[in-house]
Amino acid sequence: MAPIAVGDSIPDGTLAYFDEQDQLQNASIHSLASGKKVVIFSAPGAFTPTCSIKHVPSFIENSEELKSKGVEELLLISVNDPFVMKAWKKSYPETKNVKFLADGSASYTKALGLELDLSEKGFGVRSRRFAILIDDLKVVTANIEEGGEFTISGADDILKAL
Repeated sequence: MAPIAVGDSIPDGTLAYFDEQDQLQNASIHSLASGKKVVIFSAPGAFTPTCSIKHVPSFIENSEELKSKGVEELLLISVNDPFVMKAWKKSYPETKNVKFLADGSASYTKALGLELDLSEKGFGVRSRRFAILIDDLKVVTANIEEGGEFTISGADDILKAL
């Protein structure tokens, strides 16, 4: 499948997360993004160095500026289970503006055409690193990294697109 691209409509899919009351929830991407300007960004793995030190913090630190430019939701997706995503979220002191969504079986990542097979390294199927700006389910900007790069998928790159 070809990767999601500018002009495409995002597919729907159900992802899991823990809410503020620590209850496991399922949410469809369409329910989170319909009628809104949102950023979906993905990290190949929770607690991995580039993801944890650079990629995710770029969105946490810039969340207010993104919000001031009309972004209503920041949705982080990773191919991890919801318990790992919950622990990862707790590792950041301030994450109220970022929803940590689990795509444990990589089914949504595959629907986007953005899976990355790292089986040779023992990691299994993961997600490519990306940041996609969506306006009412349509892709406006698709910053998709090659390999393990972190050059175009940070919050600064999305801010430039706004």
